[in-house]
Amino acid sequence: MRRSETGYHIPFNRPCFQGKELAYIAEAIHGGQISGNGEFTRRCQTHLSQELGGAKVILTTSCTDALEMAAILLNIGPGDEVIMPTFTFVSTANAFVLRGARPVFVDIRPDTLNLDETKVARAVTPRTKAIVAVHYAGVGCDMAALGAIAAKSDLRIVEDNAHGLFGRMGDKPLGTFGELATLSFHETKNFTCGEGGALVVNAEKYVDRAEIIRDKGTDRARFFRGQVDKYSWVDVGSSFLPSEILAAFLLAQLEARERIQAQRKEIWDYYSGHLRDWAEARRVTLPSVPAHCEQAYHMFYLLMPSAAARTAMIEHLRASGILAVFHYLPLHTSEMGLARGGQAGDCPVAEDVAGRLLRLPFYNDFTESDQKAVLAAITSCKF
Repeated sequence: MRRSETGYHIPFNRPCFQGKELAYIAEAIHGGQISGNGEFTRRCQTHLSQELGGAKVILTTSCTDALEMAAILLNIGPGDEVIMPTFTFVSTANAFVLRGARPVFVDIRPDTLNLDETKVARAVTPRTKAIVAVHYAGVGCDMAALGAIAAKSDLRIVEDNAHGLFGRMGDKPLGTFGELATLSFHETKNFTCGEGGALVVNAEKYVDRAEIIRDKGTDRARFFRGQVDKYSWVDVGSSFLPSEILAAFLLAQLEARERIQAQRKEIWDYYSGHLRDWAEARRVTLPSVPAHCEQAYHMFYLLMPSAAARTAMIEHLRASGILAVFHYLPLHTSEMGLARGGQAGDCPVAEDVAGRLLRLPFYNDFTESDQKAVLAAITSCKF
């Protein structure tokens, strides 16, 4: 949920600058190219590729665009089915609906709020083409279990890793398990350029076509590499490429990875450590991170004991000048979800969680004094 944050002493989110953004933007402008696929685009892609073990990374204008590219690459079409969690952002579903496919919504685990791998196999039909794993709050899904299901039925896996950049499961980074993965650089994410994203291509067979799709369906990239003497329209595609100004801003953020992640870990640990006893006494559940997961420190949330308790907490925090928000509404109960076969009661965990989850203020330069103010307001709430 988003609304104007004007008037809040402590906002839910605030974009934070790392110091080189304006200098890099000026460099891009003075370099004579501000359209996409210039030096800063390439530097961002190289940086991310190195961090993700050598995967091909293609910068896009949003995570939504990256998901739409994934759907095109997998040749998703009318009559196909794509399994995904119901507790996710609408872009996860829209990318495949736009290709004519039917999203098959599956419930989530009560601990990590990720796709419940124990319920995925029964959702597979002869029409299933892919599974979308959403790493909620930057905590990895059970990719071993999902991989086994996909292998058995010859399905593709797409990781919606909008929350999880630089998170890990075991010794592998999130975003490197599926054939394809997507990233977000929206202003609410750990690393931002306002609006931006990336497609991570882990399967070599998709690399060339991914470049074509991003270049409006042309083989322009081959032309600039000298592989063809002219470029032309060879496939479907669209204008998915961000400008050099956005890439310049993003590079400054990516280069500050260690500092940003250290700051966010400190904030997350502060919330967790100072709220643990209060939460246990008040029947509030804090985020769960399995031992084999290294989370991305994307958000901190409370699972309140009831919807009424959440409403009371939101109002109490608002009265203190603090904005806290709820998150997704289950897609299977939305107007679009119901029109595609969803019914209330299909995913009871997600339906329950959606009514009780409360996201706390969380941004890179969140000061300890402001965090203490949030803690004081939380623990003084009567519900």
